[in-house]
Amino acid sequence: MKIGHEAAILSPVSLATPADVTSSANGTGVDVSAYTGQLLLTLHSAAGSGTDPTLDVKLQDSPDNSTFTDVTGATFTQVTDAGATIESIVVEKDKVSRYVRAVLTIGGSSSPTFDCGVTLHARAASN
Repeated sequence: MKIGHEAAILSPVSLATPADVTSSANGTGVDVSAYTGQLLLTLHSAAGSGTDPTLDVKLQDSPDNSTFTDVTGATFTQVTDAGATIESIVVEKDKVSRYVRAVLTIGGSSSPTFDCGVTLHARAASN
């Protein structure tokens, strides 16, 4: 997937730190104002464990890092117990507010767990 060539791609920024996730959680807001072009978001997840586990991950944005709303079209495919997943989505930086975060929603009937994380890659804006 081509992101562009005008500037170097930055090291990944964690929107959801890789860990065993056992309950729904909101990631910490990340300021994307210093980036330009496209934001590449990648979900890494092992297969879920427990009874009928599901993991839904979406991106939200906020102008003030306080009140967040869903970003249209920025949703990963639901992860289940069927197998490991690596999926990426691309969001135009100009289509989101200053702050973004990942939202992880865990479902299942008995101790659902996913070893997962979400990272952001982007290009620094030139001065």
